[in-house]
Amino acid sequence: MTRFWLLKILRTVLTLWFVVTFTFVVLRTSGDPVVALVGADATPEEIEQFRALWRLDDPLWVQYVRYVMQMATGQFGISYRDGREVIDIIAERVPWTLMLGLFSYIGAILIGVPAGIVAAIKRGSTFDNLIMATAVFGFALPNFFLGILMILLFSLSLQWLPSSGTGTVWHLIMPAVTLATFTAGTLARFTRSAMLEVLDKLYIRAAAAKGVGYWKRVILHALPNASIPLVTIIGLNLGELIGGAIVVETVFAWPGIGRLLVTAVSSRDLAVVQGLVLIMAVTMVLANLVVDLLYGLLDPRIRVQN
Repeated sequence: MTRFWLLKILRTVLTLWFVVTFTFVVLRTSGDPVVALVGADATPEEIEQFRALWRLDDPLWVQYVRYVMQMATGQFGISYRDGREVIDIIAERVPWTLMLGLFSYIGAILIGVPAGIVAAIKRGSTFDNLIMATAVFGFALPNFFLGILMILLFSLSLQWLPSSGTGTVWHLIMPAVTLATFTAGTLARFTRSAMLEVLDKLYIRAAAAKGVGYWKRVILHALPNASIPLVTIIGLNLGELIGGAIVVETVFAWPGIGRLLVTAVSSRDLAVVQGLVLIMAVTMVLANLVVDLLYGLLDPRIRVQN
């Protein structure tokens, strides 16, 4: 069992190191950030002064070692554009992204999982087909397109909800619904598949033969045994809360991490981009690690095989 946990943690550390290295290489080879920051009209002397100020004239290997050491100690550096600590800039945006992500995710679970269970129970029926058609539609519809449609309908036409910004709970509704639609559709499809596989097992029939009630068989016997694929989807989607909100935050002008990333990339603010990418990677990797650990708790055979 100890080997199982150590392997998972080692893979997590190696993945984060790869993300840090990949981010550094891509940002340094995709163009000179100094020109984008000081402007095309800057003189060569001004460019060199800026490069020396931010130590961008050091050899790449020196910049890489400094970058890795900063990331390892949680020091994300200073924003080239604002001159503030990157961690402070990101900390201002995190609560907004967490608010949007958690509200949308809770709603997606409350809708997607029950819908998938009901579709599996009513398999082959019109109700099942309707649920799955709606789930596929929600899964396939791009976030930006759904967001624009909602703005046109509920803001411009009906004037029920504000089109963008923050301030009241009404500002949260459309971004949360837009972000939750994809996740709810995904959860419904996977829940139905997992439940269909379990409902035909012999132990479910044995429970029925013993007189166990139908819904008790579904909730207490079938659902726990169908939980492993659901844990995978729920965990991975939870890890995508920050990265998945980029488009939605941009469409609705929501002041979260996703919108900050778009602004930092467009202005070539390397320190902010590096910090945001690392935070997104840590969120995703930790979600995968938690899923792997839950696998070992839900099914001891996985611990033995690893």
